[in-house]
Amino acid sequence: MDETASPAERRDNLAREVKAASRVTLIGMVLDAILGTIKVTAGALFNSQALLVDGIHSFSDVASDLVVLGVMRISRQEPDQDHPYGHQRIETFGTLVLGSILIAVGAALAWENILRLIQGEANIVPGWPVLVAAAVSVAGKEWIYHYTRRVGQAIRSELIIANAWHSRTDALSSVVVLVSTAGAMLGFLWLDVLAAVVIAGFIIRVGWKFTWDSVKELVDTGLSPDDTRMLKDIARQTDGVRNVHELRSRRMGHDILLDIHLVVRPDISVSEGHQIGMQVVRGMRDALDNIRDINFHIDAENDEDHRPTSGRLPDREEIRAVLSDRVGELPANGRLRLHYLKNKVHLELFFDTGTDSHGLDAERIRRVLAEYDWFGSVRVWVGGP
Repeated sequence: MDETASPAERRDNLAREVKAASRVTLIGMVLDAILGTIKVTAGALFNSQALLVDGIHSFSDVASDLVVLGVMRISRQEPDQDHPYGHQRIETFGTLVLGSILIAVGAALAWENILRLIQGEANIVPGWPVLVAAAVSVAGKEWIYHYTRRVGQAIRSELIIANAWHSRTDALSSVVVLVSTAGAMLGFLWLDVLAAVVIAGFIIRVGWKFTWDSVKELVDTGLSPDDTRMLKDIARQTDGVRNVHELRSRRMGHDILLDIHLVVRPDISVSEGHQIGMQVVRGMRDALDNIRDINFHIDAENDEDHRPTSGRLPDREEIRAVLSDRVGELPANGRLRLHYLKNKVHLELFFDTGTDSHGLDAERIRRVLAEYDWFGSVRVWVGGP
């Protein structure tokens, strides 16, 4: 989603995404219910255990569609005070539930049909209507797979894409039914039960993929090494960036959240450092369009090469007090700039041309401040910064 959009535009985008997801899921749910009824009925009437299991697979699609409908409405709500990054993790949890359902259904069906194979219960030839039902299922599920996947990519929803692949497994399982039924009709009766076990394996495999991917996201697994390296290269190649010494990433639904530390010249202004950071943000967003948020930290030195600058160093008011007490008050138009580098404070004093500096020359200040362990260096400029 475009982070530059207004709140009203973001609300409209979220509403459109929910509507598109609900529509494709409802269409898929109706199709799954029809195909499930056809396959379970044909499997029971015409002696095909493989088609019967395939029909149960279709009914599991109906259950998953109900999960998708409920989760999508919640996950696409706007960020609020309790969820400032949005509700996409609910979508991730929904995908985890969907994967768990598939694993449970697949395992139960596989166990039942393995027992049938062991006990030699495959002794009835399936009827030809089984071939018709399986062919109809292949055509219907392949169509809904492409339709659902296209919508999922358009609204950037991993849950909808996962549901599309669930439909694709149903199409593949129906292909297995076609082949096994043809083999059983040729005399290899055990193929029908074996196909049921294979279909159950498909269901378990897809369920495991959904579950494991969701777990990785919920524990904040970062981007791949290749993507991380690419983003670091983009930052390093940005004008003004000397180095990148930390980049952390995590996912929230389809979106990516980044934290990055950029090393810049220590003598630039705060606003220039911020502008350099914004250039890095633009380059990264051009490379990956699903980056939702980039939090950049501007560093004057690389904390990995040196000890981090201590928070116990004196602040501006403390240093001005030392100068006033030991050297003299700064003129009204005198300006003090501080650089905190390598656990030392480096001072710069600026005076307008013609201003009386009251004896605040660099050598005198250096002698006075040399006794302080926090003192690094001093420069005095006349004529302004």
